[in-house]
Amino acid sequence: MRVVIAPDSFKGTATAAEVAAAVGDGWLVERPDDDVLLAPMADGGEGTLDAFEAAVAGAVRVPVTVTGPAGSPVDTSWLRLPDGRAVVELAATSGLPLLGDELLPDTATSAGFGEAIAAALDAGATGLVLGIGGSASTDGGRPVLEALGYDGPGLRGLPPLGVTVLTDVTSPLLGPTGAAAVFGPQKGITPDRIASFDERLSDWAAQFPAVDPTTPGAGAAGGVGFGLLAWGATLARGASAVAEVLGLPALLDGADVVITGEGRFDGQSAAGKVPVVVHSLGAAHAPTARIMLVAGAIDAPLDDYDAAASLTVLATQTTGEPSDALTDPLRFATIAGRRLARMA
Repeated sequence: MRVVIAPDSFKGTATAAEVAAAVGDGWLVERPDDDVLLAPMADGGEGTLDAFEAAVAGAVRVPVTVTGPAGSPVDTSWLRLPDGRAVVELAATSGLPLLGDELLPDTATSAGFGEAIAAALDAGATGLVLGIGGSASTDGGRPVLEALGYDGPGLRGLPPLGVTVLTDVTSPLLGPTGAAAVFGPQKGITPDRIASFDERLSDWAAQFPAVDPTTPGAGAAGGVGFGLLAWGATLARGASAVAEVLGLPALLDGADVVITGEGRFDGQSAAGKVPVVVHSLGAAHAPTARIMLVAGAIDAPLDDYDAAASLTVLATQTTGEPSDALTDPLRFATIAGRRLARMA
């Protein structure tokens, strides 16, 4: 059989490439004669740079040191594409995992993301592809624009090939489905303070009366989506755009099995995250294929999938400790690959 494995990263525990390889290894233990193709995915968050680097021949990483989300320096990189565009990943400059165990809802900053963008432009980037998932802050993207000249010498103009922003989030900037209310709690904002953060974001939005804060995706990355809209950028569905760059539709043609996944499959997964996009492409390009899911944890109906494996469940069954799925995810991803192969 022809098997295509296209997961997202299991954020904070394993990259998409690592997960795909582990699932593939497990599959081949059970079915060594199958043709297994690995297509690690991303949605604009953690792993976006890796996905583009793997897919685009001639892409080059460029090292840069920026201000991390806690204010201390972070050594990271951006990716130069052969056509002159640059790919910059917010998770690698201002991401939540860079804070470690301490959440900083009041002081975490997206400044480093703006600094990396400025570095790419200074190096001659003719266009930008920006992945904005995984933010540690809820600052509306103001520090990003400040790094690009806002409140200083003047906001830089867009590069000739424009700025495309990859995001899997459709939330507006404000309100009960906005940046603070939906994503603030995971960044340390307590329920009683959401209104005050919303007020700050509203005051910031008022600086740009021509930009609609209800635009889907304006609330992405703690409002960085709005800040980039104010710069003149274009928002795009992250996983769909990455799939096109990877050539995933062509890889899926003729597949017998399609396996996708992410760290946590839950109610937010339906909002354009990797598993849903891969499922949709699989249904279109390989309509007879069995579509399967691997996730660290599963907290949503699986009606659309022919089979699924939860690393947390596998860890509980194997060691009796569900937390082992977090400490050794690739071990259980390999077991998941074996389990799914037996169901093929």
